Amino acid sequence: MSLSVRPQRRVLVTKINRSQSFAGVNSSADRPFRNLSPFTPTVSRKTGSRVSRMFSMSHKSPPPKVPQPNRLDEVYEALKKGLTAYLEVHQLELEKLSTQIRESKRNSRLGFLYDLDKQVKSIERFLRRLEFHASKIDELYEAYCIQRRLRDGAHNMVKAYSTGSPGSREARESLAEASKGYKEYTENMCLLENELESQLGEFHVRMKGLAGFARLCAGDQYEIFMKYGRQRWKLRGRIEVNSKQVWDSEEMVFLPLVTEFLSIKVTELKSLANHVVVGNVSCETKDLFAALPQVVAVDINDLGTLKLSLEVTWNPFDKDDQPSAASSVNKASTVNKRFSTYNQSPPDTPSLREQAFYVSVHQAGLLRRHGQW
Repeated sequence: MSLSVRPQRRVLVTKINRSQSFAGVNSSADRPFRNLSPFTPTVSRKTGSRVSRMFSMSHKSPPPKVPQPNRLDEVYEALKKGLTAYLEVHQLELEKLSTQIRESKRNSRLGFLYDLDKQVKSIERFLRRLEFHASKIDELYEAYCIQRRLRDGAHNMVKAYSTGSPGSREARESLAEASKGYKEYTENMCLLENELESQLGEFHVRMKGLAGFARLCAGDQYEIFMKYGRQRWKLRGRIEVNSKQVWDSEEMVFLPLVTEFLSIKVTELKSLANHVVVGNVSCETKDLFAALPQVVAVDINDLGTLKLSLEVTWNPFDKDDQPSAASSVNKASTVNKRFSTYNQSPPDTPSLREQAFYVSVHQAGLLRRHGQW
């Protein structure tokens, strides 16, 4: 997948300053719109790196002062598409497990069927929770649309009373009442917008690495700084031999925002006081509401010679205790392995030799019990 970059004004004067490979561009302005392509470079990370979580209360965005209805419409459409895809993926997984249960009831053991049934019930609970979450988002958006229509009506009334002659007392009172209503509906829209933003879930962003073809050389060091509203993520990496990369951070969790865009700044660290800004871009995030993990690529410089690869997994909830589509697929593959193992030695009727052996053992036990042997 490609991560779209917001179009920005471009600075005409750039500085070329690089001794290795070919030149890197030092520009402090955001880059223009580009078409991007996915890739997967080889990356190794330092041991002991953990997931960083950036969704504490201090990073929670306060209610906006001015609502953004057009932007909210775009985010809502993308969110509904992502939730629909999530439901479809888990519905397919549920049908696959149900088919396995029907096909394996005859020649499988009880423990295997119990494991399958447990997974089916877990996915069914997750689907019910997902449907309730989608209905809650629909209710919030419907309430937002009602407040928007009331706000538009109050705005038209204020405009009409302002253009007329405000000489009479009734006209002044009506203008004050319309202005009060307009302010109240605006505050309601801001609160609903903030509440809807809190229902967007999480973006789990994993660093895949930089790819630059001849742009990357062994020994180069880079710093990547990501800004998403009040949330920050800074990580440093080094290019080693055999195109391997070592980064001091592995993963970050961002809370999705309605009006903010993801800003990415890549800096090459040459010496103590000589840092070269390779690129500074601002990316759209509403396309990241997807059911399955996706690898996105971002062109860092104008020529596209340096790309940043990120693996983004969207979780529609703010907790880690519910199964994701990837985990369900992994469980299904494990069940298939167990299914094939059980089919290799199914429980069947003992042979005649085994029956004779069991009878002799039973008779010997009876003789020992009565003291005859």
